[in-house]
Amino acid sequence: MAAVLQAGDAAPDFTLPRDGKGEISLGDFKGGKLVLYFYPKDDTSGCTAEAIAFNGLAKEFAAAGATIVGASPDPVKKHDKFRDKYELSFPLVADEAKQMLEAYGVWVEKSMYGRKYMGVERTTFLIGPDGKIARVWRKVKVPGHAEEVLAAAKSL
Repeated sequence: MAAVLQAGDAAPDFTLPRDGKGEISLGDFKGGKLVLYFYPKDDTSGCTAEAIAFNGLAKEFAAAGATIVGASPDPVKKHDKFRDKYELSFPLVADEAKQMLEAYGVWVEKSMYGRKYMGVERTTFLIGPDGKIARVWRKVKVPGHAEEVLAAAKSL
């Protein structure tokens, strides 16, 4: 059963490989705001639109003291191609083992055309400087989402 994290809960710790080599950990963002968004797959229409929307507001997020990190089960090499193709300015972490996805409760059973399968539920977490979850957006619809997250980050 997936965890159901809510505002006020401590954000689950993680250390994962990222695009462009190296690793990213939750602790890297202590004292700052983190926009951690989970998406199903690199280079698909919805995921691309979401990444482009966050990327387009990257300077505004930085001005609000927030860092953006995207996470999916895709491997690092796929993240590298995705980042380069769309000139993304924020890191993408690869959770091929799906441990972080499960810890955040976003690796869920989905259904399409009557077929059930496991996949990522598009979800965004706004994590405060104290490491606690300030806000959660589940089953995200991409249009207007990045702007809504930015407004929340500014008010945090």
